[in-house]
Amino acid sequence: MAVLNASKRTDLTVLERIVNHLKNNMSPPQLITAVFFCLIAIGAILLSMPFSSSNGESVGFLNALFTSVSAVCVNGLIVLDTGSAFSVPGQVIIMILIQIGGLGFMTLGVMVAILLGKKIGLKQRLIIQQTTQSTSARGLVRLSLYMVLIVFSFESIATLVLTLRWESEMGLGKAAYYALFHSISAFNNAGFALWPDGLSRYVGDPTVNVTILILFIVGGLGYIVVIDILRKRSWRKLSLHSKIVIVSTFTLFLIGFLLLFLLESWNSATYGHLSVGERLLASAFQSMTPRSAGFNTLDIGSMLAVSQFILIILMFIGAASGGTGGGVKINTIVVLILATINTFRGGGQVHAFNRKISQDAVMRALAVVISSLTFVLFITILLTITEDMLEDHFLEVLFEATSAFSTTGLSMGLTGDLSTAGKIIITITMYLGRLGPLTLAYALAQKKQTSKIGYPEDHVLIG
Repeated sequence: MAVLNASKRTDLTVLERIVNHLKNNMSPPQLITAVFFCLIAIGAILLSMPFSSSNGESVGFLNALFTSVSAVCVNGLIVLDTGSAFSVPGQVIIMILIQIGGLGFMTLGVMVAILLGKKIGLKQRLIIQQTTQSTSARGLVRLSLYMVLIVFSFESIATLVLTLRWESEMGLGKAAYYALFHSISAFNNAGFALWPDGLSRYVGDPTVNVTILILFIVGGLGYIVVIDILRKRSWRKLSLHSKIVIVSTFTLFLIGFLLLFLLESWNSATYGHLSVGERLLASAFQSMTPRSAGFNTLDIGSMLAVSQFILIILMFIGAASGGTGGGVKINTIVVLILATINTFRGGGQVHAFNRKISQDAVMRALAVVISSLTFVLFITILLTITEDMLEDHFLEVLFEATSAFSTTGLSMGLTGDLSTAGKIIITITMYLGRLGPLTLAYALAQKKQTSKIGYPEDHVLIG
């Protein structure tokens, strides 16, 4: 027995040394990348087990891996119907992966550490700052606690509302389970649904639409913005980040709403059977969901091509930095638009709401957009080859690639028909899209190198 205990202590010591070595020799972005990878691997193994399948047989490791990546990266693209292919234990695993992926493993870790009376060190604070995309390293533990409180408050209230709405349809127990699943999925902008047609059956239901809308709008705004609003309660006192997010979110919503309402009113396949009130509700929902929510109340494949292209643009833009959504982030696009307007005006400082935006922020925004656009186009070309769509269906492939990269989860119907190579490509795209181009660049970079050579300036013709 003594030998066995000594062996266990030795194994534990070795494991602790490995963990400590990784923590001390990896930067926060590298550690985030590694932990996301491990979480995905654990999820894939669990979902590939027979108990996770509805028929008692494994769904296959590739399908399980695809689903795990989609859940952890809060994407929502599925190769198997969540409600029918997975058992309740499998669905619960997916729900847990969504919650961890959306909230952030480090935020949950802070909560556990506080409950256990552990001290949060500098390394942990840097990781929290990276995962929350906070601009300051101060007050990060308190920020994490606020985040947990906000998440569970919104999800609890939404679960209660949806339970009361669905109780008459499916009974209290099932209604509560469905309400909890969709509340977690909506707030974390995951887009997983337990019905094969998403939320299409509730296209005209105000309770379901408004509840889900509020969840993924708040989740998409980001915890920093929500906390800023709750703390300051005054427009003048809000940070520049919060003001940009709020104004641009409302502007994009309004533009998308008007365009979709006007265009789809000509489409009998989507709006033909809907009343005016239901059309307004459907337009509002479809205008916000591409911003990374992934839910749909209309058949995306039946929409007009121009409407689908509008959704592609909205998906690429995505939600706000620091939120649960993906895309290049609305802040990024706004900074580039402001820089462009500033150039047309003759130069000077890039500014908004009487605040200067640094040149470094402009260059980062440009790098994010260019690298993301290049990656999406590259993935689109790969998919046209692997899915044998070289002659037609280009918009469908572009839609799929953009949805995967922006972690939106909407599809025109291609996901379920993906080849093995296509599934692998989309899996990698979802993972890289969730990490973000900047985080990945920081994770791969060894050291920041400063050039010791000063080059003479010369002129390059533009335009």
